[in-house]
Amino acid sequence: MIRCLAIDDEPLALRQLVAYIGKVPYLELAAQCQSALQARDFLRQEPVDAVFCDINMPDMDGMDFIKSLPSPPLVVFTTAYAEYAVEGFRVNAVDYLLKPFGLQDFLRAAERLRERLRIDTPASENSPADDSLFLKTDHRIVKVSIGDIRYVEAMSEYLKVYLEGEPKPIVTLLPLKKMEERLPAGFMRIHRSYIVNLDKIREVGKSRIIMDRDTFLPIGDLYREAFRQYLDTKFLGK
Repeated sequence: MIRCLAIDDEPLALRQLVAYIGKVPYLELAAQCQSALQARDFLRQEPVDAVFCDINMPDMDGMDFIKSLPSPPLVVFTTAYAEYAVEGFRVNAVDYLLKPFGLQDFLRAAERLRERLRIDTPASENSPADDSLFLKTDHRIVKVSIGDIRYVEAMSEYLKVYLEGEPKPIVTLLPLKKMEERLPAGFMRIHRSYIVNLDKIREVGKSRIIMDRDTFLPIGDLYREAFRQYLDTKFLGK
């Protein structure tokens, strides 16, 4: 799975970019940002494998943003200005998408990312091998059904994995990023400390998710837009 960051100051262009990322099985949207400064703040907390980045943006353009990173991820530039192409490849860009670009152009860029990272195309997410995982806890190795996971909470170097029907969570020594990579598409990162099973959500408030009468999970600012877009795909009404 290739973790991606989408950056564009134009809301419609950003929404299209996010939609295209969602259509590629081996791409995972880590976050979306409307400025290079916001993206830089995100990368200080969360590493990504690749960035889809507009060039012509206020405050800091995409080219200067990539050059400013000490260890930049792979980058695909997106812009309406063809004159940036040569400079884009000078910073070792994987591809350069000239707006307006279509899905086929995007798929070509995604495939180049996959080849550069040598990522195999994943098997079906409904494969039996993806139905469970094993966690080490209290000197035991416990088998956990992925469908039973309600949410995961990061606590320093440990994770609390909350399961359906279990009063206490499983506590395991594991980075949240590692768990995020292992969980299938029905789970979403909603905060720097939380991953939630979308099927287990009972109610959504302005800035939190309600899992049950006693469990309220915050929605982080960096993850709010991606979660809103998920809601848009499920929402009925005005």
